Amino acid sequence: MKTYDVVGNVKGAGEYILGSRETGSHACYLIYGVLKPGEQGRELKPGHGHEEIMLALKGDLQIAGPELRTLHQGQAMHLKGEETLSIGNQGTSEAIYVIAGGHSEAGHH
Repeated sequence: MKTYDVVGNVKGAGEYILGSRETGSHACYLIYGVLKPGEQGRELKPGHGHEEIMLALKGDLQIAGPELRTLHQGQAMHLKGEETLSIGNQGTSEAIYVIAGGHSEAGHH
C-alpha cells in the first residue's frame, strides 16, 4: 500500500489532485483545496462523464451557481457532469475542502 503526502503538496492556497498520474488508475481521484481568506472565484466543474462530492473540511464556503448559498464546515454537496460552480472564502482564516470524484455510469474517457 502506497501513501501520498496530499497536504504537503499544496503550497499556500491552491489545489492538489491525487489522480491517475500518482495511482495509475482512472477510476477515482481526490482533490485537496485551500482558499485564502477573502479568496473568491475558484471554479468547480467535474466535466463530462464525472461526478464529485465536495466536503467543506475547514471553514464555510460561499457557493455561486444557479443560486447563492453557503456550504458550512462539515457539509458536503454532489456535483455532476458539466455543472459549474464558483466557490469563495469570505472568512478571516483559510478554508479547506476535499473533493472525491470518479467516472459516472453515463460515460468516461
